[in-house]
Amino acid sequence: MRVVIAGGHGQIALRLERLLAARGDSPVGLIRNPGQADDVERTGAEAVVCDLEQAQAGPLAAHLTGADAVVFAAGAGPGSGVARKFTVDRDASVLLADAAEQAGVRRFLQVSSMGAGAPPQPGSDEVWAAYITAKTEAEDDLRGRDLDWTILRPGGLTNDPGTGLVTLAAPPVPRGTVTRDDVAAVLIALLDTPGTDRLTLELTNGDVPIHEAVQRLAKP
Repeated sequence: MRVVIAGGHGQIALRLERLLAARGDSPVGLIRNPGQADDVERTGAEAVVCDLEQAQAGPLAAHLTGADAVVFAAGAGPGSGVARKFTVDRDASVLLADAAEQAGVRRFLQVSSMGAGAPPQPGSDEVWAAYITAKTEAEDDLRGRDLDWTILRPGGLTNDPGTGLVTLAAPPVPRGTVTRDDVAAVLIALLDTPGTDRLTLELTNGDVPIHEAVQRLAKP
């Protein structure tokens, strides 16, 4: 399975690339900075330099041609301001979906965030409010497309070792944290499981094995 991952140097993406490569799949990490290529390639993935804040849909679609799935795992990241929450967390997702449509890649997984889907809480920091708004608008765009999309909203992310145990369900899920290892493992399970398209899911660590949690949600 060839899987193209936007935000290919992100912490979740690197874990996902490593898991895919270890089982013989062909992950491709889209990166903005050529200096990140070695890190991506060490996971076993192919690194492709493509700045999603500057790219056009046509050339980007060329990188997606022949892929079985696309994963949007990009984000402006800590320390970025309001403007980049929109140019990365929203606009880059819209661009990737445009390119997926052009390339004929139907399967599209979007990593969003708990809190998306509702207005930011009153009194929220302006950067956090922009982040949640951008994620919400990216989700809304994806839902309007004829793609086999799945939206995954993780809770607070940690670097603890993965547990393999989660709470995964349609919103609302009580707020909590989840390891980046387990987010990557859930993405793999969603890619592998038919009938998980057109679902919006929230994710925290819990007490259900990942495979079982995903199977419970799959449509017949």
